[in-house]
Amino acid sequence: MRHITGFFLALAMSAALFFGGGGGIARFSALAAGQGLRSTNAMTDLHNVLPPAALLGAGLLLGILLAVRRISALATGLPGLILLGWSAYLLTRGQHALRWVPMPGSHYAAGFTAMLSSGALALLGAGMIIPLFMPSRWRSGTSEVEEYDDDFSVTSALGLVP
Repeated sequence: MRHITGFFLALAMSAALFFGGGGGIARFSALAAGQGLRSTNAMTDLHNVLPPAALLGAGLLLGILLAVRRISALATGLPGLILLGWSAYLLTRGQHALRWVPMPGSHYAAGFTAMLSSGALALLGAGMIIPLFMPSRWRSGTSEVEEYDDDFSVTSALGLVP
């Protein structure tokens, strides 16, 4: 059951990386390029606060999924493997890999493409697969202990008692 939940958390992490990370990077870089952060009231406007909040939310979810031992390793491992594979595909095929970015033309896709082409997603993917190599993340938190019957005697089981 833990691994099924981990699979659904992997889907949520993938969506957070695309929408939160991609959208946040695109809007944040547009603000920085347009000198939008230099004014004194730049961070009081709601539209300027949302990109860093989206990035922080995606990072917070990733941190929780990486740190909590009771969460399956699939939660970060599957998106990490996809990011590493996509980055390797970008190195070998270039423009073909960028065609697979969903929602082309949106600011989410623009930010995700910027992170993909800069290598940030390869670095993130390498960090996300680390829990896959920890055996403690594959086992459940409860240990199975055999219960012994109080009436059981080793000497009588071996036939040492007449």
